[in-house]
Amino acid sequence: MAFVHTTCLCFILLCTITGYSLEIKVNPPQDFEILDPGLLGYLYLQWKPPVVIEKFKGCTLEYELKYRNVDSDSWKTIITRNLIYKDGFDLNKGIEGKIRTYLSEHCTNGSEVQSPWTEASYGISDEGSLETKIQDMKCIYYNWQYLVCSWKPGKTVHSDTNYTMFFWYEGLDHALQCADYLQDNEKNVGCKLSNLDSSDYKDFFICVNGSSKLEPIRSSYTVFQLQNIVKPLPPEFLHISVENSIDIRMKWSTPGGPIPPRCYTYEIVIREDDISWESATDKNDMKLKKRANESEDLCFFVRCKVNIYCADDGIWSEWSEEECWEGYTGPDSKIIFIVPVCLFFIFLLLLLCLIVEKEEPEPTLSLHVDLNKEVCAYEDTLC
Repeated sequence: MAFVHTTCLCFILLCTITGYSLEIKVNPPQDFEILDPGLLGYLYLQWKPPVVIEKFKGCTLEYELKYRNVDSDSWKTIITRNLIYKDGFDLNKGIEGKIRTYLSEHCTNGSEVQSPWTEASYGISDEGSLETKIQDMKCIYYNWQYLVCSWKPGKTVHSDTNYTMFFWYEGLDHALQCADYLQDNEKNVGCKLSNLDSSDYKDFFICVNGSSKLEPIRSSYTVFQLQNIVKPLPPEFLHISVENSIDIRMKWSTPGGPIPPRCYTYEIVIREDDISWESATDKNDMKLKKRANESEDLCFFVRCKVNIYCADDGIWSEWSEEECWEGYTGPDSKIIFIVPVCLFFIFLLLLLCLIVEKEEPEPTLSLHVDLNKEVCAYEDTLC
């Protein structure tokens, strides 16, 4: 009997606690919506506070916000006390979000209470067929100085179709149109942008739309960060030397431009006779050992890109010019050294002969002077 009474008491107590927790409810936020301010993918997710029961009006409310593009497998989650959140999205795909209210623990005797979810979605109109949308959109930030984006026309577009590009990043009041188009047969196929002040480490939004009198054109959206698409200039002033007949020392200068030296990583290709191998470093020099002491052909070339300390990704530069070692001292090199030395001494000998020849008196001039003296003496005798 004691066991039955204890079981009943526990059951009653559990029911009481459960009943109390069920009585504590909080409403979801009101008027949750996703707004497009016309910034090419930078959207506002905003809401209003929930209707709060009188006894909870002094409590601090928090909100759990989740959002994603509709084809993504994962949600991005934000916990905030604000009533608005801003982020960048790929407008080529739809966006969905959901939000719920959290009631602070000191208002609920330490228990965690959330409201039901409330949801919202956003998507641009699918005006124009997919075949009218631009193809092969590529953007490169050359040497962290100017941006070049290029594209190809849609698969099925009429001859009068032309495209325009708009861009925006945080710091601009509104989206701007490209002012320097790249053209092919008087059609826009790209854009060059310079003087992108304060645009690094921010989402950079691009929209390329088109126009035609015969059909609507589907818009294309792109978002990236400029530091992740930098293509540097190739390294310059390469130098290679061999120390102690074994150690190879290679040096080069960092490319000119605004990229700090600490932001480079390098890939080096070394060629020793007919064998080549690769190496990598974050410095602008490297020491290696020769693979064979008798090597007669030793060369290297190098390329660079922005490293992981300054960007999430980057684009490799072009390869530098090849630099070869000219310090070989075998029999052939001795001949090569002796020949120019001999030529130099021959030149000096010829030059000396010419100088001596110019200093000797001319015989014709002396004869002319003697004849003049004899004539004068003869004339004095006659007189």
